[in-house]
Amino acid sequence: MKARNADVVGWSWAGSAPAGRPPSRPWRRLAVVLVSLGFAGGAALGLGFLAFVAGVARSERLPGARADAIVALTGGAQRIGDAIDLLAAGYGRRLLITGVNERTSRDEIARLNPGQQHLIACCVDLDYRARNTIGNAIETRRWMREHGFRTVAVVTSNYHMPRTLVELDHALAESDRVVPHPVVHDGFDLDTWWRHPSSARLLASEYVKFLVAWVRTRFESDPESSRAAILMSRGRPVKVVAEPLMR
Repeated sequence: MKARNADVVGWSWAGSAPAGRPPSRPWRRLAVVLVSLGFAGGAALGLGFLAFVAGVARSERLPGARADAIVALTGGAQRIGDAIDLLAAGYGRRLLITGVNERTSRDEIARLNPGQQHLIACCVDLDYRARNTIGNAIETRRWMREHGFRTVAVVTSNYHMPRTLVELDHALAESDRVVPHPVVHDGFDLDTWWRHPSSARLLASEYVKFLVAWVRTRFESDPESSRAAILMSRGRPVKVVAEPLMR
């Protein structure tokens, strides 16, 4: 009996850990798991970011094929200039400039692109409704359906192109074809982005927006009826503009 009692005393009351050793704490194991998952998630995001930057176009190239039409997303004068040059070169029959500021008129665009006034007068449409990239995709779809276009060359900045393609792929029909034409801005060197905080912030911000767009489009049926798209656009992805501009 004495030996038996000694055995009992040698173990903790819980019966799970020897005497003198602290009992096992589940929260410690949970913390280790959470920290491990955090490191794994951070590594995955970091590798994904590097892959995103590596996939951004470094140089401008003319589209490999002609399209029915051209769409330029606003955000820089160089985008519009490149799109008008593509139109003049016959890479599309008509051009849509989407997301135009309400204070920007057709005359202003013609003044910034001298020598192309005839093209701007006859073959360029201005969209004042789109609020963001979601709205750009919606207005592109509406415009293509109105004119019966099936292929479109898309002009936007190289770092913005991945997210634009995600939104267009979600909005357009499977039979529609998109030909990307990324614009490389002067002074934005992707090969040394880590040396410039502004470039690093821009790429990181665009990467996060790209991930959000990719995840969102996996779970919604249409951007015009998407609750997430409406929330992100603070009301609607597209807006009703002033009556004079509508006319």
